[in-house]
Amino acid sequence: MLDFEQINKEIKDSPLYSEDIAPLAPSARTWQAKDLAALWVGIAVCIPTYLLASQMIQSGLGWGEAMLIIILGNLLITLPMVLNGKAGVKYGLPFPVLARAAFGIRGVHVATILRGLVACGWFGVQTWIGGLSIYVIGCTAVGAAVETSLTWGQFVGFGIFWLMNAYFIWRGTEQIRWLEEFAAPILILIGFGLIGWGWYSAGSFGLVLKQTEQLGRPTAEVLENTDNKIVYTLNPIREKAGNLRAQHYRILLANRKGNNIDSTDWLPLMSSSSPRDLVAVLPSANTTEILEQQIGVQFQFRANTEKGNFNYSSLVSIKAESLSAQAAKKSASRLWKYIFWLTVIVGFWATMAISIADITRFTATQRAQVVGQFLGLPTTMAMYSFVGIFVTCASLLVFNDILVAEDAPWDPVRLLAKFESPVVVILAQIAMLIATLSTNIAANIIAPAFAFANLLPKQLNFRTGGIVAALIGVFICPWWLMGSIVGLLVFVSGLLGPVLGVMMSDYFIVRKEELNVVALFEVDGEYAGVRWSAFVALAAGMLVALLGLWVPALSWLYTLSWFSGFGVSFGVYALIGRPKTRKG
Repeated sequence: MLDFEQINKEIKDSPLYSEDIAPLAPSARTWQAKDLAALWVGIAVCIPTYLLASQMIQSGLGWGEAMLIIILGNLLITLPMVLNGKAGVKYGLPFPVLARAAFGIRGVHVATILRGLVACGWFGVQTWIGGLSIYVIGCTAVGAAVETSLTWGQFVGFGIFWLMNAYFIWRGTEQIRWLEEFAAPILILIGFGLIGWGWYSAGSFGLVLKQTEQLGRPTAEVLENTDNKIVYTLNPIREKAGNLRAQHYRILLANRKGNNIDSTDWLPLMSSSSPRDLVAVLPSANTTEILEQQIGVQFQFRANTEKGNFNYSSLVSIKAESLSAQAAKKSASRLWKYIFWLTVIVGFWATMAISIADITRFTATQRAQVVGQFLGLPTTMAMYSFVGIFVTCASLLVFNDILVAEDAPWDPVRLLAKFESPVVVILAQIAMLIATLSTNIAANIIAPAFAFANLLPKQLNFRTGGIVAALIGVFICPWWLMGSIVGLLVFVSGLLGPVLGVMMSDYFIVRKEELNVVALFEVDGEYAGVRWSAFVALAAGMLVALLGLWVPALSWLYTLSWFSGFGVSFGVYALIGRPKTRKG
């Protein structure tokens, strides 16, 4: 049994010590399994979770297949989450201090700051999204139009939401726990409420789920091509009775600059036709250029209103793949598609798995962290992914302006835009604010706050480290960089599997779950300097994952970057990561 009082006396004068990153005695750990489960509800209920399953449906998976992969993937990532959280419970230490054992007192900053900066980037993105919700609430309350271009009102909303986040950062971890416990039941009720709305509005639970068949089919794809014509099969949305919602279509051709160069006349769609009969023939002298993507193809659909006017219109860009390309894609193993999406699910929370000890150190027992994480993460992800699927499918039956799958409100923002009641819009935006705030604080502030506190222990603590992280989230200018920064964050997150591989190999294989806590705070102790074996293993894992970007035949390594990077780093470090002999 560790003597935490004696350990803290020994390390108190160390330049690596501060109260916020010191070992927590069991008496100071107030989080139980319910608290950790509530935390995961608050983290997992977010727009990306809502979108995830819908994207899987778009790729051609059935709703049952998507849900099975989501559940399995989240069970898989919860396992390393729990294993990496064990040291946090045993020693009461956050991730940056525990990682000193694997990477060295100085080397650890590479891993922790990289993890922290990824979180800062996501903090900026989520804060901008939350600020937009405040902006929409303000516009709706005063009856003003919601602008899509940048306005001063959006920046006011961003500032207000940033201050809301800063309040919980400054109040510390106990206030964060209160926020998650407050948000969890509200978010669960909202999820069930959305399912209830979809069920009631569509009239049939089973009929709603059946719409995944429509969402999983491409709106148009090449059925036949010759030297002088291309034949497409069309799959616009059908109503409950099976009739097509759109009545007419036309085809437009555009050059690479996006300028229209040709179009057909409006042609009728026969609502009684079977899918096989819905074909569009494009006689063109540019067949080769179209199939080689030098000329773009767009389909435009339109529908009558009750008064007979054509005011519903959809424009869809279609990638005109050749028959051989389509055949190759369709012959690809369905098992490989499952593996791909399983990797996406695991990578969804991969960064949290690295720094989970930041949270588990506040739990009283190992049982509490195991039960809390398995109860909170897989169940919440499954529930809200199902909400995303169900509500998107229900919208096909409820809203008459959805003519093709691309019109479906895949995210909550697009769904809210379809409601005209100001009360509904305001209440829904408040719900999104709660979800975004609870996710942002727990997932994007705790890790960088401890990372910066570990970088300068005598100058920064959890509060000030968290404010630094929040300011970095502003400095990245998310209002300008939303598209590019998200792509970069996803790329970097996929390469962080090797960090977890090194940590788990060090703790479980090399050190047999035994750490010298005092030495973790000694500048010249057994964990001093940089442990180059960790960085060799880290580089090996990242290199293997990146090979898939450079060598097409090995693209699967990048597709499975989290698994390949984690596995290589874990194995390499197990072979070369021998600890120094302890003093005395």
